[in-house]
Amino acid sequence: MLSLKLPQLLQVHQVFWEDGIMSGYRRPTSSALDCVLSSFQMTNETVNIWTHFLPTWYFLWRLLALAGGPGFRAEPYHWPLLVFMLPACLYPFASCCAHTFSSMSPRARHICYFLDYGALSLYSLGCAFPYAAYSMPASWLHGRLHQFFVPAAALNSFLCTGLSCYSRFLELESPGLSKVLRTAAFAYPFLFDNLPLFYRLGLCWGRGHSCGQEALSTSHGYHLFCALLTGFLFASHLPERLAPGRFDYIGHSHQLFHICAVLGTHFQLEAVLADMGSRRAWLATQEPALGLAGTVATLVLAVAGNLLIIAAFTASLLRAPSTCPLLQGGPLEGGTQAKQQ
Repeated sequence: MLSLKLPQLLQVHQVFWEDGIMSGYRRPTSSALDCVLSSFQMTNETVNIWTHFLPTWYFLWRLLALAGGPGFRAEPYHWPLLVFMLPACLYPFASCCAHTFSSMSPRARHICYFLDYGALSLYSLGCAFPYAAYSMPASWLHGRLHQFFVPAAALNSFLCTGLSCYSRFLELESPGLSKVLRTAAFAYPFLFDNLPLFYRLGLCWGRGHSCGQEALSTSHGYHLFCALLTGFLFASHLPERLAPGRFDYIGHSHQLFHICAVLGTHFQLEAVLADMGSRRAWLATQEPALGLAGTVATLVLAVAGNLLIIAAFTASLLRAPSTCPLLQGGPLEGGTQAKQQ
């Protein structure tokens, strides 16, 4: 009879470690099968895997439910929403795969997260399409910012992927700079994408129900709150920094970060649907900002550009000698031991 043995877990002194996470590490030279099996074993990555694997299917279900509606795909008004839903399904799946297979080797770990960052960058671009189509303030419609909003978001996705991938090369020598670059790489596209919402929020602040089509739904507020909480968790490494070893398996910041990110995407979808419905009659009197040809061209160029950036960083990683500190996946040595002490 075929029997499968669950992989052995390692302690903090046996591997490169995350702040405040003391145990539950997988062997950094695991096989692909061991990686898959580890998702059914309690490790410090198990909750990370499942908190993005399950939401992948939820967003895919929402996508199929929306796309299967009568006449939904045939109507150009709905296309920006469908474009948003594609990377909303992709990014949690890419994250799930990265957390699952990142322990195959040091090189595999970095490449997995390169792809994870690329998916997040495409998600930031995907957010720009419905915001440009449904959420623009009236005074911005057909202005310069509106016209270049989606192309600028595509350029932002290149910056996001490039900076976040580059930050991995600085993790050992300059961990603080690495964290700053990676945080900035994702904070900037978020701030840019949400400029229409921030402007509408400023217009409606204190005006109650007299805001007309500029009013934000409750879902917008929930989305922005979840995004703020997501950024805080990513940057702070709380609560595990306050009690190292206490939250190794359940409750550490990256797990909470995943949950807040998924909740934020859910509320963002609901907010987009609210804007689509409440502003449709008004938007019908306006000319569309980006047609099908422009949408497809922007998406194709963005995907190709991000894949080229990832390929460039991957090639650089593959050319690096195995003695490079970035590729040491075994027990801590040298400077990292000093850090532990």
